[in-house]
Amino acid sequence: MSFDRAARFAVSYALLRSAADVADHWIQTDHQAATKGQHDHTDGQSSAAGRRACAAHVATYTATQAAALLLGTRVLGVRLRPGPVAAGLTVSAVTHYIADRREPLRRLADATGGRAFVRLADHGLNGAYLLDQAFHHGIETIAAAIASA
Repeated sequence: MSFDRAARFAVSYALLRSAADVADHWIQTDHQAATKGQHDHTDGQSSAAGRRACAAHVATYTATQAAALLLGTRVLGVRLRPGPVAAGLTVSAVTHYIADRREPLRRLADATGGRAFVRLADHGLNGAYLLDQAFHHGIETIAAAIASA
């Protein structure tokens, strides 16, 4: 990997990660956060409402990441190619939607030995949230590698 590519990767990752925190914790609405994981099999919930809320959240999440990449690279004088950026943002968006529907990550945690941790909600910890964020960090690393190509 060339130094230029390494620099583009570092900038892309930093911008994607910071934008993700802003999008998840400041831009996401209370309604989206409360509804995006709903599924019909839970009493009083609606899968359709969950899908709509999650899609709306992912749209603002992706727009926030795109804006961060566009503005941040412009300020820093880093050139990224549009195709790889679009591909990286697509990876981030699609996987964010899957993760934020909650059940896929819960099933993954169950399958990989994290059954108790994903359900932990005590002692100031929330296992599902921590696993969600770890998943997003990992995917953003992949998205940054794609965007920096």
